Amino acid sequence: MNKPSSQAALSPQAVFFDVDDTLYDHLVPFGQALQNVLHTPEQFPYEAAYHRMRYYSDYLSAQAGGTPTQGTVLLEMRRNRFKFSLEEFGLHVTDTQADKVQEEYLQHQFTIQLFDGAKELIGQLQNDGITVGLITNGPPQHQMKKIAALGLKETIPAELIFISGAVGITKPDRGLFDHVAGKLGLPAEACCYIGDSWRNDVIGALNGGWNVIWFNHRKVAPESEHRPHYEAASYDELTALLLKREATNLHNGGNFLP
Repeated sequence: MNKPSSQAALSPQAVFFDVDDTLYDHLVPFGQALQNVLHTPEQFPYEAAYHRMRYYSDYLSAQAGGTPTQGTVLLEMRRNRFKFSLEEFGLHVTDTQADKVQEEYLQHQFTIQLFDGAKELIGQLQNDGITVGLITNGPPQHQMKKIAALGLKETIPAELIFISGAVGITKPDRGLFDHVAGKLGLPAEACCYIGDSWRNDVIGALNGGWNVIWFNHRKVAPESEHRPHYEAASYDELTALLLKREATNLHNGGNFLP
């Protein structure tokens, strides 16, 4: 079990962000896909269903030995994450329906916007001389389309964008974090990772020895006894942590998880 010290100061030389549901609201394309294909009503529990879809996405990826990037394994993983998650909410979808939901879901992922405050925080960190980059799971071309849609190709140099399908190592494998720290020539303790996924982001980065901020904007419960250094629920709180500025509503008073 990784239990970092609550007294550790957060003064990283490099800050890396996850992409999906960390830099933009991943729930939006999910909800649009369900409404357009399955005609789910407004009162459907979209956020709860989304959380379960992400759980199955991470679980099935781990079962496959890492996020697949092409072929039948990728198709089945994407199909089954929708079938398994929606079944829990009384939606019994066929393979064909699940494939259509997936197709619609992908289309809407390229009309996304950064969370409020994300662009400003990245710019402020860069202005302060901190290296800023991305670490994300998925097929390289697909993830780069999202990064371009978010306007980050012009902001973050290509050499600081690490996509699992290109590197050949998938979160939560600590090897991906070791690889990035090695490329930077920095010790792990000088690096900070921000992500929403407990399994992929929190556990993976902790195992790699990085400082970890769990971006828990969906207010979900931890999935294990691992202890991220900090927890934040908004970019206001992330800014307060990383730039030592006062947040208007700092989560849990000091953000260290007890």
